[in-house]
Amino acid sequence: MTTRATAVAARIADFLAGSSYAVVGASADRAKFGNKVLRAYQSRSGNTVYAVNARAAAADAAARIEGARVVARVGDLPEVPHVVSVVTPPAVTDTVARDCVAAGVKRVWMQPGADSASAVRYLEVPYAAVVA
Repeated sequence: MTTRATAVAARIADFLAGSSYAVVGASADRAKFGNKVLRAYQSRSGNTVYAVNARAAAADAAARIEGARVVARVGDLPEVPHVVSVVTPPAVTDTVARDCVAAGVKRVWMQPGADSASAVRYLEVPYAAVVA
């Protein structure tokens, strides 16, 4: 394994060692990646998982996705999660990165298709660890 691959594997292990997660771009559609990521975190025993979806939260203040409470933005979460997983278009990811910094999030995982070079640069030093 290369040095970079080893570093990424160690970062992923650290990310998965937590117990609270938020999925930005969570979807009620079970075929969408935002729903699959949410369910993956929920499948790990003992995790608290939040769904972040501005449209769903605006449509219904009591919204839930796969049983997870839905909020409009990272700053609306009741706690700072161990990891925020991002499943949004790259242009939206830039805004999510700023929201994560404002909320004090230290670990951001940009899922495939959500990665944004500008968001990675913004987050990496000194704010948060990033997997992209």
